Amino acid sequence: MKRPLPRAPRRALLTLAASAGLASLSGLSGCAGPSVQDYAQEKPVLDLREYLNGPLTAQGLFTDRSGRVVKRFTVQMTGQWQGEEGTLDEHFRYSDGTTQRRVWHLRHLGDGRYVGRADDVVGEARGESAGNAFHWTYTLALPVDGRVWNVEFDDWMYRMDETTVLNRSAMSKFGLHLGDVTLAFTKPAQAASQASDHKD
Repeated sequence: MKRPLPRAPRRALLTLAASAGLASLSGLSGCAGPSVQDYAQEKPVLDLREYLNGPLTAQGLFTDRSGRVVKRFTVQMTGQWQGEEGTLDEHFRYSDGTTQRRVWHLRHLGDGRYVGRADDVVGEARGESAGNAFHWTYTLALPVDGRVWNVEFDDWMYRMDETTVLNRSAMSKFGLHLGDVTLAFTKPAQAASQASDHKD
């Protein structure tokens, strides 16, 4: 039987929907999970420097731990890379009319490994890609009722075809599963073709 969430984490769930992004990412209960290397042979390959380059859009929703949809949102994004350094500028619009912006600063370390920073991320996000998959984790600083809650994200992205990536983030706090963020990223076909032509 699941323990009921304390009152403050319940409030955090509602606020979290207005703060979740590429956002997209950590340990939920210490259980062993899949490795990104499990997908090393899957195609098309997901290279963030290629896919997160140029304009993108995303449709997403936030579900609480019972599976109930709490909020829906859309994201307009622009990615830019110069060598191994990139930025991803995200603009969120939520179903309640609120908006939010997050700017990721990304760096490719080689061998499919990445780190990322954003203003509301505690420390660095760290991730790795292999085949059509990308997995990273980070901690989001979430203001709730005058306090800041550090919520852990465990994020997986899967490239479905040249233009589409599916993303699911599991969220936890104090070892409790709070909910999930699910997104579908879409890249304009022309932009995907151009990025592929200029891929390193």
